Amino acid sequence: MSDKNYSAFSTQTDNQQSENTNPQIPQPPEGSQRLKWLGPSFLWMLSAAGSGELLFTPRIAALYGYSLLWALLAAVVLKWFINGEVGRFSVCTGTTILEGFKQLPGPKNWAVWLILLPQVIVAISTVAGLAGAAATALILVTGGTVQLWTVIIILVTAAIVLLGQYNVVEKISSYIGIARTIAVVAAALFVFPNLRQLGAGLLPQIPQNVQYQEILPWLGFMLAGAAGLMWYSYWIEARGYGAASIEGQEQIDPKQLNREEKNKLRGWLNLMMISNTLAVVGALLAALSFLILGGELLRPQGLLPQENQVAETLGSLLGDIWGPFGFWFMVAIVFITFCSTVLSVEDGFGRMFADGTQILLQGFGMRGRWTNEKFLQRFYIMVLLALLPIGIYLFFGEPVGLLQTAGAIEAAHIPIVAGLTLYINHQMLPKELQPSKFIFGGTAVAGIFFALFAVIYLLQLLGFIGSSAGSG
Repeated sequence: MSDKNYSAFSTQTDNQQSENTNPQIPQPPEGSQRLKWLGPSFLWMLSAAGSGELLFTPRIAALYGYSLLWALLAAVVLKWFINGEVGRFSVCTGTTILEGFKQLPGPKNWAVWLILLPQVIVAISTVAGLAGAAATALILVTGGTVQLWTVIIILVTAAIVLLGQYNVVEKISSYIGIARTIAVVAAALFVFPNLRQLGAGLLPQIPQNVQYQEILPWLGFMLAGAAGLMWYSYWIEARGYGAASIEGQEQIDPKQLNREEKNKLRGWLNLMMISNTLAVVGALLAALSFLILGGELLRPQGLLPQENQVAETLGSLLGDIWGPFGFWFMVAIVFITFCSTVLSVEDGFGRMFADGTQILLQGFGMRGRWTNEKFLQRFYIMVLLALLPIGIYLFFGEPVGLLQTAGAIEAAHIPIVAGLTLYINHQMLPKELQPSKFIFGGTAVAGIFFALFAVIYLLQLLGFIGSSAGSG
C-alpha cells in the first residue's frame, strides 16, 4: 500500500479511536481453557474435508499410487502458512480479511471484486457437488433417487445454518472431525501400507500420463481452498479472538496500541497458531490415511470414486477390511462428512458474500436492508447456497465433475489470497505483530507453489502440454 493511502487509513482509524486509543483487549486463555477456542480451526479443517480428503485423495491414490505423496505434504504444510496469516489479520484488527483487502490502493474495492466473482461459481458447484456425493450414501440405505436426496440435503443443511448459525455448526463439525480422523487412521494402520512405495512418494516427481484436472482440484481443496482460507477470518471474528472480542468497534489500528495491548494480541496469535497447527495435524493424518486406503485397497482393484458411485466405492475401503460392518461404517462416514462439510461451506460462503456485498454496496453509498449483514447472509444461504445449487445439480448431475471445477478455481485463487494477505499484514500491522521472516517466506512459497500448478493445468487445458486420456 502506498504511503499516501496507508496514511489515509491510519488517519481514519486514529479519528475512530480518538476517545480510546488503547481498547481493552482481553487476556488470552491459558492452559485447558485453550481447548474451548479450537472451534474455528476445526471448521477450517472440515470446510474441504469432504472433497480434498475424502473424495479426491482416494481418487489420486487409485490413479497414481503414492507418487504424489510429496505434493500432499507440501499442500498441507504450505496452507498452514497462508491460514496463519489470514488469522493474524483478524486477530490483530478485529475485522475480516475482506475488510483488509478493501484498503488496498488502486480502483475502489478491486480486490474484493477479484475475490468474490470467481467464488460465485465455486460456491454453487461445491454445495451441489458435496450434497450430491452425500446423497450417494443415502440411496444405498433408503433407496430413492440421488436427485431427490440431494435436494433434501441442501435444504436441510441450509435450514440448520440459518437457524443455528455458528455455534451449532462449530460443535457438529468438531465432533465429526475427531471421530472421522480416528476411524480412518485406525483403518490405515490396519492395512499397513507398503513402506518402500510410501517412502518413494516423498521424492518430488510427476507420474507419467498425469492429468492435472485431477491434481489441481485435489491440491486446491486439500485442507481448505482459497475460500476456506478466507473463512477462517470470519470464524476467528465470530469466536472473538483478540481484537475481534472488542464490541462496538469496526476496526482497530494495532499500530496505535500500547505495549501491553500488543503483548495480549501476541498471546492471541500464539493461541491461533496452536489451534491452526492442531487442525493441520488432524487434516494431515486423515489425508495420509485416505491416501493409504486408496493406494492399498482401491488401486489394486482398479476402483475409482466417481459420480453416483462415490459412497459405494469408498465403502469398499473399509468393507475389504472389516466386512459388511466396515462397508456400512464407511458409508456412514461418507454421508456424515459430506453433510458436515456442506454445513461449514454454507456458513463460510454466507458470511463471506454478505461481508463482501456490504463492502461493495457501501462503496456506492447505498444503505438500508441490502447493506445489513445478517439479512445478506440469510439471502445468500437461501439463494446462492440452496436454490442455485439445487438447479445446477439437477441440470448437470455429476458431483465429482462439479467439485473438480470448483477445486481448480480454488487452487488458482490461492496465490492471490496469499499475496494480498501478506501485503496487508506488512502494511497494517506493527513490527511486533508482523510475521517472522520464516513465516513470511513460507507464505510466499505457498503462493508460488499453487501458482505453478495452476499455470501447468492451464497449459494442459489449452493443449500445450500433452496428457493421456486414459489415465483418469
